[in-house]
Amino acid sequence: MNKAKILTWEITGALIISLTGSLLHFVFAFVGEWPPVALIAAVNESVWEHLKLAFWPALIYALIEWPFFRKHTKNFWTAKSIGIFIMPVIIASFFYTYTFLTGHNILWLDISLFVFAVFTGQIISCGLLLRASIASGIKILATILLVLMIAAFSLFTFFPPHFPLFCDPPTGQYGILG
Repeated sequence: MNKAKILTWEITGALIISLTGSLLHFVFAFVGEWPPVALIAAVNESVWEHLKLAFWPALIYALIEWPFFRKHTKNFWTAKSIGIFIMPVIIASFFYTYTFLTGHNILWLDISLFVFAVFTGQIISCGLLLRASIASGIKILATILLVLMIAAFSLFTFFPPHFPLFCDPPTGQYGILG
């Protein structure tokens, strides 16, 4: 698979992930707060719940890409794991930095930050997909990282640690169960 085709897949993915993640912000309320939907959709306004809006669509898009890429790259899951990991890291670090400096969040900046993080993660993934090889140790760490992210994003909506990342600022509640 050539560079242009991989870049097209990743940019298309960034657009789809951004749109899907934005829609997932509202899905939980739309379905009457049905608990199974809480796995992938935001259940409150905590930073953690907003990180899910990038993680799950990016993982699902990677699963869609896999059949098309698996014969053309040896780095697929390493590239995807690192790209997907970068998204919530950017969102959380930039969000906490700018809200510390301004004293409050700014909606248009939050949305821009989300889109920026998704595009950055996809571009990093693209760069790694184009590499001829990646060290086996990095591949193992990336696999472990992906498994840990899946576990964390599956559990912490239902059983969040009492840490500011998981607190819903308007209510002071944690996760779906309070």
